[in-house]
Amino acid sequence: MGNEKTMAGSSEYIPHHLEHLRYDLSKGEWAHGSEGIVNFHLINVDSMLMASALGILFLLVFTLAARRATAGVPGKFQAFVELVVEFVDDRVKEVFHGDRRFLAPLALTIFCWVILMNAMDFLPVDVPGMIARGAFGAEHFRVLPTADINTTFAMSLTVLVLVLFFSMKAKGVAGFGHELITAPFGGHPLLWIPNFALNVVELLAKPVSLAMRLFGNMYAGELVFMLIALLGFAASNAFSAGAVAAGTLALLGQVLMASLWAVFHILIVLLQGFIFMVLTVVYISMGQESH
Repeated sequence: MGNEKTMAGSSEYIPHHLEHLRYDLSKGEWAHGSEGIVNFHLINVDSMLMASALGILFLLVFTLAARRATAGVPGKFQAFVELVVEFVDDRVKEVFHGDRRFLAPLALTIFCWVILMNAMDFLPVDVPGMIARGAFGAEHFRVLPTADINTTFAMSLTVLVLVLFFSMKAKGVAGFGHELITAPFGGHPLLWIPNFALNVVELLAKPVSLAMRLFGNMYAGELVFMLIALLGFAASNAFSAGAVAAGTLALLGQVLMASLWAVFHILIVLLQGFIFMVLTVVYISMGQESH
C-alpha cells in the first residue's frame, strides 16, 4: 500500500510542480488546475512576482554600486559591477555604432535581469512551494519566470516594439513604410504584397525566436531538475521495502546527478542571458539599417 502511494506521488510530482499560482480576471478568483499555457484572462502571479522582485533587486544592487563608486582603487563589489558594465558596453559597441546612451543600459538591464531570473532554477525544487504553502497557503508556486512562456513573450514583444520605434526614428514613418513594401525585391507594384509579407514574417520571427529559445532552454532545464528529484521517490520506495543498499544508491545518485547538472546549468543560465541581450542589440541595430 505504501509503495502504491509513493508511485502515485511520483506520477503526480512533475505535473504538480509545473502548475502556476494563477488569478482568473474573468471570474475574479484564484484559478485552480491547468487551463493551457497561454490564457489572456489568467495571470501567472508567481511569474510576475518573481520577475518584478528580481528586477527591483537588480536596480537596488546597481544603484548601490553607483552611489558607493569611488575614483580610487575600487573594492571587490565595485570592481565586479564595473566588470559587468564594461563587458556589456563592449558587446554593444561591437554591434551598434551609433549613440549607445539608451541601448547600453537596456542591454545591461536585459543581461542581468534574465540571468537573475534564470538563476532561480538553482533553488531546490520543493523548497519554494513549501515556503509559499506555509506562508500564504498557495498550493502552487513556480519561481522560474523564464520557464513561463508568457514572461519570455512579454519581453520579446517589448523588444519588437523597440525595434519598430528605432526603425521609424531612423528612417521616418514614411521611409519605414516604403521599405516594408519595396524591399527586398524592388518597388514594382506587383512586388508590394510579396515584399510586405516577407518583411512582416521577418519582423514577427524575431520575438518568436527570442521567446521560444529562452523559454525552451529554461523549461527543459527545470524538467531535468524535477526528473532528478524523482530519484528521491525511488530511494523512499527502496527504504520502505527494506532495500537499504538500493535506497542509498538512489539517494547518492540523486545528489550526484543534481550537482553535475547544476554545474552544467550555470553555463545555460549565463549563455541564455547573453544571447537574449546580444540578439536584442542586433535586432535594434538591423532595424535602423536600410535594405
